[in-house]
Amino acid sequence: MRAIGYDRYGPPDVLRVEDVPIPAPAAGQVLVRVAATSINLSDWECLRGTPAYARIGGLRTPARRTLGSDIAGVVEAVGSGVTRFRPGDEVYGDNLGLKGGFAEYALAPESVLAPKPAGLSFAEASTIPQAGPIALQGVAGAGPGSRVLINGAGGGSGTFAIQLAKSQGAHVTGVDNAAKLDYMRSLGVDEVIDYRADDFTRHGPYDLILDLVAHRSVFAYRRALAPGGRYRCVGGPVPTVLRVLTLGWVVGRLSGRRIGVLGVRPGPDRFGPIADRCLAGEVEIRIDRTFALEETPEALAYVGAGRALGKVVVSPAAGRDPAAGATGV
Repeated sequence: MRAIGYDRYGPPDVLRVEDVPIPAPAAGQVLVRVAATSINLSDWECLRGTPAYARIGGLRTPARRTLGSDIAGVVEAVGSGVTRFRPGDEVYGDNLGLKGGFAEYALAPESVLAPKPAGLSFAEASTIPQAGPIALQGVAGAGPGSRVLINGAGGGSGTFAIQLAKSQGAHVTGVDNAAKLDYMRSLGVDEVIDYRADDFTRHGPYDLILDLVAHRSVFAYRRALAPGGRYRCVGGPVPTVLRVLTLGWVVGRLSGRRIGVLGVRPGPDRFGPIADRCLAGEVEIRIDRTFALEETPEALAYVGAGRALGKVVVSPAAGRDPAAGATGV
């Protein structure tokens, strides 16, 4: 099979197309013929090896040679003990532990997969498993009239978070680069901020801040929060995350605010509700671009540069002659 591999951390040009054996599923594993894999910030971080937590399990060299965790495809084979799926089933899930989605086949534990809803294409389904739970859990508690700010709102998780917060009646401010301001407006935000021209922590106060690209000080976040307000970050440089975990707790307690890291709970029970809302038309899936498997380096560079409006998808079938076989992407 074709797979996109890498042996060292670095820019997208360390990636290469390889011909490797199709893996066999072990006990409790499912072999998925990949139809689509969406790109997450975690893929970019694991490619670059930064922040430092991206090197967990592989300090000097990557722990997994093929990236890509949010997969959707068709079950090709199952290992012993697998009871929920059989060959031919359409599935999707967040395979963060094993990764391997930027390939024609990927192994995944049975527990991380769910049946793909018939109403979603493979590409659409692949956008949900990681970004959806981050958004859903990140804006939990937002209600009518509450003031919500989402930093990094123009990306995949931000796209879902904007819509979820608006559906809960919140007044939403989206923060991203200038090229994404109109995109965020199209999702329904009430206000937009270009982070390159303005410091969002000098606005507000906000009842809830979901920070998808944390890099400011704990005291700046406290300044932007209303009394009783909550700040939650998802990733960022290790020093920033550590300060949020330690100093943030103290500053929050002393000021009557809550400042901390969002501990995202993954799995089918977490991304299933987002898929249901997409099927019901309550949340729109926005796919910016779909790249062929060989174009994975370009796709990661596009996301890493902050250019993606919503989600970016890699498909082994993209660009192929239809006579070569369809995947329903």
